[in-house]
Amino acid sequence: MWLAQDNTKGGASALKIHREPELHRREVEVYLRLREAGVRRLRGFSVPQLVWVDGELLALEMTVVARPYLLDFAGAWLDAPPEFPDEAWADWEADRSERFGERWPEVKHVLAELDAVGIHLLDVNPGNLAFRD
Repeated sequence: MWLAQDNTKGGASALKIHREPELHRREVEVYLRLREAGVRRLRGFSVPQLVWVDGELLALEMTVVARPYLLDFAGAWLDAPPEFPDEAWADWEADRSERFGERWPEVKHVLAELDAVGIHLLDVNPGNLAFRD
């Protein structure tokens, strides 16, 4: 991810280039879903807005957001999460609970709001769901 300055629009944006077409496709689809749903903030977390996409270059440009933020949707699934055994889901939740500690209940609320618009974020971690402090 790179920070870019757009002199024609007078602001900074983030430029992300994927190596894998599937990850690029998923991330673009999530940003389009968020746009359709009018999501700019989610439970106090800023969500970047999609500015530009190039499918050939596997690139996307997004607005820059400050903490607290929610970003990086390449690991998200639309409409339904992948099927995993119950034990795998339990391990996933235990891992996320450990990563977020006492903030895990708040993170679960954010994930539930994403689920409500058909976005299932599996790759949630303190780097892409960052609190103010």
